[in-house]
Amino acid sequence: MNTPANPPANPPRAQSLDGPPSPGRPQPLGGPRSPGRPQSVDRPQSLDGLRVLDLATLFAGPLAATMLGDFGAEVIKVEHPGRPDPSRGHGPAKDGVGLWWKVLGRNKRTITLDLSKPGGRATLLRLAARADVVIENFRPGTLEKWDLGWAELSAANPRLILTRVTAFGQFGPYAHRPGFGTLAEAMSGFAALTGEPDAPPTLPPFGLADSIAALATAYAVLTALAARERTGEGQVVDMAIIEPILAVIGPQPTWYDQLGYVQERTGNRSANNAPRNTYRTADGQWVAVSTSAQSVAERVMRLVGRPELIEEPWFATGAQRAAHADVLDAAVGAWVRARTRDEVLAAFEKAEAAVAPVQDVRDVLEDPQYQALDTVTTVDDPELGPLRMQNVLFRLSSTPGAIRWAGRPHGADTQAVLTELGLTPAELDALRQEGAL
Repeated sequence: MNTPANPPANPPRAQSLDGPPSPGRPQPLGGPRSPGRPQSVDRPQSLDGLRVLDLATLFAGPLAATMLGDFGAEVIKVEHPGRPDPSRGHGPAKDGVGLWWKVLGRNKRTITLDLSKPGGRATLLRLAARADVVIENFRPGTLEKWDLGWAELSAANPRLILTRVTAFGQFGPYAHRPGFGTLAEAMSGFAALTGEPDAPPTLPPFGLADSIAALATAYAVLTALAARERTGEGQVVDMAIIEPILAVIGPQPTWYDQLGYVQERTGNRSANNAPRNTYRTADGQWVAVSTSAQSVAERVMRLVGRPELIEEPWFATGAQRAAHADVLDAAVGAWVRARTRDEVLAAFEKAEAAVAPVQDVRDVLEDPQYQALDTVTTVDDPELGPLRMQNVLFRLSSTPGAIRWAGRPHGADTQAVLTELGLTPAELDALRQEGAL
């Protein structure tokens, strides 16, 4: 990417735009591939001209497509006519409209297509012939059963990137089992590491494994696209949700391989440094303290009035401090309990020690740092009016992403997209009669 010699001190974030797409707003599928396609943004985006077909559901595949759409990709969400993406019904709704879908479906045009019907299959191949990426999460063999596997898709478009996101991957003894992110959180060792030592393993109350897999999938897609620039050929991405979460839990396999070491649950403590925990303040709030750096650990002990502990031989390394966590937690905890949260935060900031308040979503929305970053932005939605959601993931100085619209109603863009593809009214009627739309 070409960056300006002097990028702005605060690179721009996404701008929320004026309503959903109209048939004339997104670049038609059959039109020229121009990086300058019209949009309701005044700056180019990194993935302008990239075309993605999102065939996936719940949650890793669709979220990866969302991330690509946030930076300019034209994403077409393909849903079954009678069975929409289940995320439309997940979690709380307002006026019958699922709010999770508003986030997951943003920047996507939505069409309905039954891929098991001959007409649906033929239409999908026509769409794929003009696309760059297909993202799917059917069980292995499902697309092949419909004659829509890699052989057929690559024949229609040799430059296509077929991205297959499943719980266990495309081969192996578990490949055909049903699976979700929860199973990955259990199998990877994450749950075994999470929770108090004398309590059950703990699963996260949100889609952690799916979200990590989504990030990895978006990365994999861009890596495959970079390879295509050299080879001119597409390829298959095989993403198993059980793998990315294993990659982020640290060197657990290497520790075990070399030392036979199995990390146990330590609650909020760390096996690598101390003090590291959550502590309750005088006004009933909570703060989190981290001392991954030796210098920060020393500042914390001076701040809480226990500088003599710094002179202990065991204080010299993080692992040795962790072995004496009871002593250090007692010192920090007593000091924190005597002060309000604001007093604790101010004192830590003055001492240049690492601390953060334990916040729920209400606090997040009021947090001045998140506000400065515009991490949670407001999108104008035709169905619900202004609604707040997380912004695009990062800031680029020259090609910022954008939330162009929130999740659209089921099949809202079917007529427009397929007309742009070149289907005639008679062909659309035939698809409807077949039940493919």
